[in-house]
Amino acid sequence: MDLQHELNKASGFKNLELLAKRVVEGFIAGMHKSPFHGFSAEFAEHKIYNQGESTRHIDWKLFAKTDKLYTKRYDDETNLRCHIIIDNSSSMHYPEMDDFSIDKLNKIGFSVLASAVLMHMLKKQRDAVGLSIYSDNYDFYAPEKGSERHHRMLLNQLSDAVVSKPLNKTTETYRYLHQIAEKIHRRSMIFLFTDMFQTSEDEVKLFEALRHLKYNKHEVILFHVIDKDKELKFDFDNKPKRFIDVETGEHINLYADAIKDNYNKAVSNYFDALRLKCGQYKIKYVEADINNHFNNVLTTYMVERQKFV
Repeated sequence: MDLQHELNKASGFKNLELLAKRVVEGFIAGMHKSPFHGFSAEFAEHKIYNQGESTRHIDWKLFAKTDKLYTKRYDDETNLRCHIIIDNSSSMHYPEMDDFSIDKLNKIGFSVLASAVLMHMLKKQRDAVGLSIYSDNYDFYAPEKGSERHHRMLLNQLSDAVVSKPLNKTTETYRYLHQIAEKIHRRSMIFLFTDMFQTSEDEVKLFEALRHLKYNKHEVILFHVIDKDKELKFDFDNKPKRFIDVETGEHINLYADAIKDNYNKAVSNYFDALRLKCGQYKIKYVEADINNHFNNVLTTYMVERQKFV
């Protein structure tokens, strides 16, 4: 590993794996009286007990706390294949920053840490995970595997994505989703992290590509990564500012208050249309605000995993 690479790694996340573990432990600690209470590396998950099934795997400790019957489903019963896809275009690096922590993230930082968190959960369950990263190119692809070596290689790729800082890189998300769909042959759960900044023409092609991802009975979960304060509410002070498109370099000078209401209405309508379109194509749409914690991501994973297996 050369010196420049080490210097690059000096910024970004100091220890991505440790941060992911902290997020998961905090999430699990907060799941009081939840059907997921007791989640550990010993078994894959709980499921509701159905009358007539063997009582051998009933979790009696959980029954004592919840007064409901759940059984433990073990790793060999619930092996899952998951593929994580990350949009690494220039707009995902907003707002610009060097050092990251759980409480200080931009869109790519949120996506990377959320992906590491999901990988930590999948590793506990001995599930296979793959990764794709794209910007204006298909930057990285790894198929679904479950080994420790593979896990660490993916963590390194995630860390590199945070510090890559692509300049003026637009992306045609639909193009790479089609390519990824061709590579994933076995039924998988697919998580896509993107800010959904597309042209209106690309938007149509994007949903065609998402439908392609669902072709082999894959479950597709779209995490719409946004800085809600800035990108939806347009929460800027009313001083003259130059707003620059980080992907094209185009700019406009204006007072925020002069367009805030119209901007908010237009973006809100766009987000609502995305939700409706995802519902139409049976794609799980999840708003992922970088100013919030990761509970929404983890809860979605837990719920969708139970439905998937």
